[in-house]
Amino acid sequence: MTQKRTITDMIETLEQYAQTQPDFPVYDILGDVHSYGDLKRDSDSLASHLDQLDLTPSSPVLVFGGQEYEMLATFVALTKSGHAYIPVDRHSALDRIEAIIEVASPSLIISLDAFPLETPLPILSGHQLTEVFSKHTPYQISHSVKGDDNYYIIFTSGTTGKPKGVQISHANLLSFTNWMISDKEFATPDRPQMLAQPPYSFDLSVMYWAPTLALGGTLFALPKETVSDFKQLFATILQLPIGIWTSTPSFVDMALVSEEFRAERLPALTHFYFDGEELTVKTAKKLRERFPNARIVNAYGPTEATVALSAVAITDEMLASYKRLPIGYTKEDSPTAVIDENGQVLPNGEQGEIIIAGPAVSKGYLNNPEKTQEAFFEFQGLPAYHTGDLGSMTDEGLLLYGGRMDFQIKFNGYRIELEDVSQNLNKSRFVESAVAVPRYNQDHKVQNLLAYIVLKNGVREQFDREIDITKAIKEDLQDIMMSYMMPSKFFYREELPLTPNGKIDIKGLMNEVNKR
Repeated sequence: MTQKRTITDMIETLEQYAQTQPDFPVYDILGDVHSYGDLKRDSDSLASHLDQLDLTPSSPVLVFGGQEYEMLATFVALTKSGHAYIPVDRHSALDRIEAIIEVASPSLIISLDAFPLETPLPILSGHQLTEVFSKHTPYQISHSVKGDDNYYIIFTSGTTGKPKGVQISHANLLSFTNWMISDKEFATPDRPQMLAQPPYSFDLSVMYWAPTLALGGTLFALPKETVSDFKQLFATILQLPIGIWTSTPSFVDMALVSEEFRAERLPALTHFYFDGEELTVKTAKKLRERFPNARIVNAYGPTEATVALSAVAITDEMLASYKRLPIGYTKEDSPTAVIDENGQVLPNGEQGEIIIAGPAVSKGYLNNPEKTQEAFFEFQGLPAYHTGDLGSMTDEGLLLYGGRMDFQIKFNGYRIELEDVSQNLNKSRFVESAVAVPRYNQDHKVQNLLAYIVLKNGVREQFDREIDITKAIKEDLQDIMMSYMMPSKFFYREELPLTPNGKIDIKGLMNEVNKR
């Protein structure tokens, strides 16, 4: 079992490992290995260089790239030199990058590739970065990021309007990291060997790098090019000595398509950490069959409350008795409550909005006081955040998820939770994955409900027409689903679109449907 472990400063912790285990690998990207000693040397050189650039003290710096080791070394250097970093993935849309620059006003761009936009801002290129690293300049840490200073700023997806930059301080990060490395639900081992797949621009990445660096472990990075090529992905994964898998449920669903993704082929893989979207009973059961002795942890939380606020190791009893898996026991230092529309705390068992308070809550959105005021408030004298998620609390202190408030629709007089419809569609024996999407009329009222379906292998061959498949799915679900929740039209696809962060892109499908 895990013991109570805490760190007081991320940089001091890394400095310590550079002394005690300089040759131990911190980063392995497709066999290109870098040690804790390398990380110290390279980040020292860059921190020294940054200090000479005369940047505005504490100003944020945009870092543009993928899963390279240089990304991590750059993040550490920026923290050492007192700057927050803004990770932007190289596969981001140009208008998104433009919007981030406009909102954040960074003092510098560090770009591992050729930066894709014209900008008056100073740019440190990948080539220059290599030169800086090669100098091996020593560095005396005197003004690193501390306390309430911003450690990183992650921009949310911004499907409507401008993306919002969530400011996460060093204190916020410590609250999350110390919970994760000492919580019995995660049961994170010393020197974790962790898969590093979600991009750094997605805060799920913090769930792999923060505990790994805090406990002196190794990150095994997968570039997006490898992830996008199914054959290459599996050939690579099967060679990795990873002990902990951190991803969205959608990414593990993709992995489960391969029959080789099982304990016999990956004997070192003992922990699965999920966050970022809902883990379904269906996915968890399939994973349990393939990895019967592995720990499957379901975590939940918004970017604004530093990655996650609750977690639970899924038991066989939960798989047998819950229609929707619980999303965890909440962090000790972060009072979490379920409130009604008037802001009153609801008794256990009653559904309302989940709110979180305490030291993991962000100070707000960068340069966006209006949106900050809408979402952040004070609760029992502590900084707090409106998650916009529905939930309820059990008497045992387990948080149950009820879906997004903004994915609730009113249809034919009924209040329907889109995620409930998707969950039920997924229960059909013909369905591999499904999502429900509303189509609105000119008065912005829901006209009908549509289903986008990926069928299980071999299902198409059993039927002559798609209409027959639809009929079979409806019959399959007639005892499970209320008739008013059943979509009126079914569309069949080979795959469902994912966001750059690996979640099913429900908002994208909603936009697509409502453009017609």
